[in-house]
Amino acid sequence: MGTGNGIRRIVVIGGGPAAHRFTEAMAKREPSNLEITVLTEEAHVPYDRVALTKALTNTSVDLTLGDPGLWARENVTLETGAGVKTLDSINKHVTTHDGRSFGYDELVLATGSNAATLPIPGNEHTHVYRTLEDVWAINAGIRSLAAQLGRKPVVATIGGGLLGLEAAAGSQSLGAEAVVIDGGKWLMGTQLDEGAGQAMGRLIAQTGFTVHGGVFPKEVTTETVNGIDKVTGVLMADDKHIAADMVIVSIGVRPRDELARNHNQVLEESSMQAPVFGIGPRGGIEIDEHCATAVPNVWAIGEVANFGGMCIGLVAPANAMAEVLAAHLQGGDAEFTGFDTATKLKLSGVDVASFGDGFARTEGALEVVYADAARGLYQKIVVSADAKVLLGGIFVGDASPYQSLRPLLGRELPAEAGAYLSALGGEVPDGELPDDAVLCSCNGVSVGSIKDAVGGCGSCEGSEPVNDLASLKTCTRAGTQCGSCVPMLKKLMESEMTKNGVVVSTAMCEHFELSRSELFEAVQVAGLHSYPQIMERFGKGSGCDICKPVIASVLASQTSGHPMEAGLAGAQDTNDRVMANMQKDGTYSVVPRIPGGEITPEKLGVIAAVAAKYKLYTKLTGGLRIDMFGARLEQLPEIWKELVDAGFESGQAYGKSLRNVKTCVGSSWCRYGMLDSVAMGIEMELRYRGLRAPHKFKMGVSGCARECAEARAKDVGVIATAEGWNLYVGGNGGANPAHGQLLAGGIDDATLIRYIDRYLMYYIRTADKLQRTAHWMQDLDGGITHVQRVVVEDSLGLGAELEAAMETHVGNYQDEWAATLADPEKLRRFRSFVNAPEQADPDLHYVPERGQHRPAEPVRLGATISIGAPTTTLESS
Repeated sequence: MGTGNGIRRIVVIGGGPAAHRFTEAMAKREPSNLEITVLTEEAHVPYDRVALTKALTNTSVDLTLGDPGLWARENVTLETGAGVKTLDSINKHVTTHDGRSFGYDELVLATGSNAATLPIPGNEHTHVYRTLEDVWAINAGIRSLAAQLGRKPVVATIGGGLLGLEAAAGSQSLGAEAVVIDGGKWLMGTQLDEGAGQAMGRLIAQTGFTVHGGVFPKEVTTETVNGIDKVTGVLMADDKHIAADMVIVSIGVRPRDELARNHNQVLEESSMQAPVFGIGPRGGIEIDEHCATAVPNVWAIGEVANFGGMCIGLVAPANAMAEVLAAHLQGGDAEFTGFDTATKLKLSGVDVASFGDGFARTEGALEVVYADAARGLYQKIVVSADAKVLLGGIFVGDASPYQSLRPLLGRELPAEAGAYLSALGGEVPDGELPDDAVLCSCNGVSVGSIKDAVGGCGSCEGSEPVNDLASLKTCTRAGTQCGSCVPMLKKLMESEMTKNGVVVSTAMCEHFELSRSELFEAVQVAGLHSYPQIMERFGKGSGCDICKPVIASVLASQTSGHPMEAGLAGAQDTNDRVMANMQKDGTYSVVPRIPGGEITPEKLGVIAAVAAKYKLYTKLTGGLRIDMFGARLEQLPEIWKELVDAGFESGQAYGKSLRNVKTCVGSSWCRYGMLDSVAMGIEMELRYRGLRAPHKFKMGVSGCARECAEARAKDVGVIATAEGWNLYVGGNGGANPAHGQLLAGGIDDATLIRYIDRYLMYYIRTADKLQRTAHWMQDLDGGITHVQRVVVEDSLGLGAELEAAMETHVGNYQDEWAATLADPEKLRRFRSFVNAPEQADPDLHYVPERGQHRPAEPVRLGATISIGAPTTTLESS
């Protein structure tokens, strides 16, 4: 059906990702008789709500979806600021709030949802987290509060789900103190079971959030100051008052079905005999498998659509509905089969994912679980009654199996489920994914589609094979929304390229065709000693932020050169160049080395005196060291002179090198101690101090199996037993934790040191840029078995060479700060202002906190805050 001139008019109401995806799918075939009009009440072209947190912390970020050229097509019209007021399904037209009328042949309702609010007193003083305007207002509010209060504003987020936690993390990154209030017994109760919730709570506590759970709020409290109501906190149902300067409500969404409800009401009041919309018990416009509503020629997609009694606020089903409807309107027979509820939390330092039947509700379902709530680790895989078919999973603390398992949902696993529990040190079994497995759930991209693109499917311009990740993402859409599938996408692309006889590039960057390990060998063989020499011999151009630090690390590993030597200083990043860690206010931290955590009272007194003299914020670290914050650039030499004169060395907290060796008290004092862990830890720290590597690395020595030093969470971990030392390698904390794996057991002191020498030098030679030991071992063919053969059995005949390289490092070691203080030329770098070397930065401001001081502001005091309006809105994550 169409107009008299043969034009088929399609009107889309809504401007979120579902509307965008449908319009894109319809327009890509460019039918001559198609006219698409998109009506959105927002002032922006459709943007990515999944990435809304980016706009909270950076108000100028562009979240525009897809190619903006879509809206410039002749047969596509986007009307912004065009909220629809009424729908007349009998005469087939809609009317906007400003009185404009649009006729249609097919009407698509993609109105999305609204953020749910709280029906409690004071709710009018809260923020919600749904649109660009919402997050811009939160950003401006936090910055304004910081300037007014002279301290960290406290931002309370009501709601402990996906979006609530992202909102809390975003406000924390803006300098606020984050408080999360959730009525459930544990966070993310919709996605996580109780075991996972306990682990999640542990991880969230480590981020610095304060969590109040199990009680619901009953009022947002305020006080009136100069005629203005200001938020003071949240009063809970148990009458506990939680202080806050701002409140964000993120308790879910409600489908925007008011247009359908009003349509039904008008027909009912007029007694007209015409079809009405079906509305779900909890809202939403009911649809069938083709996304058709009960009203002829009216369709619904996205969060407003109720399928099987549910509305889901996720990007994957919204995209699937859009594609199904587009195919159906173009004569296809695609059907929407149900919701993909897989979710992954995008929160720094918190790795969480769930998919499928994570709660094991399927009859006969079996659960394979690893739980360590104390460490914030929980992994559960749900399989069928015969333990073969994957039904779902939940991962907290280490979600790395999610990438491999998600495409196998509903299929028979190629190995037993327990093999996928990476928390137990297992490696994901190799196995080729079937072509019809969905690799990118957000966009419904199958493995076969990706293989076709890499092989040259003909769907892209020129029909040429796609052999780089950026082009593959553009061609297939895979990895363009939440991004969780990108590692698997890259792996599949490279695998297919290898099968097709295409050489997979291992180039470090555009300036070097060599990989890091190849460059290491080349520099060693050529005997080069400076950055310019390496660029002239093996590189091109002037280098970049990727290759420069790698070159500096390679040279430091081979020559033990000072980071500020001529020919090397230009390749260093800021922290290495000034031998200190820059903080968010532009000052630096000072971290003296305290080998094994052992320190005399006299040296403690020196640190106390220095911290008091320079007004440095002082904190004990998890690595048994003392960190002093707030030193200005020009103060660093003065501070370090006092520390060096007292016998301290640089702790190298700034470098990709040994950070520390954590020890327990061991057999010296502890009645459980098997061996002297402190002595061994000190020996290791003094031996490997200053050793530059592809990434930072940490060590731990525990005097018994009780593991007080958490040695198995370190890159190199040593545990004393009755038979001798057990050596573990490849452990890792951080965002992707991994247990260290046993390399050798029951060994003596000399053997232990020899194996560590070999292990570290082999890692330094062969690892990729910025690759931790855990990931390096995962990428090695054979993993821990290969490492054992090289280090313990000396299968490559490199043992003596690796040991000699370590001896060279030990013999050439010099304390970088002691050498700097002895060189006037190096000291010239430590000036805040070149023209006024003694002048301090006038914009540094501090406030007292718990007897010390900290930066007063997340933004500079007195700064003008500008809130822009980038062209970009929906999808909930």
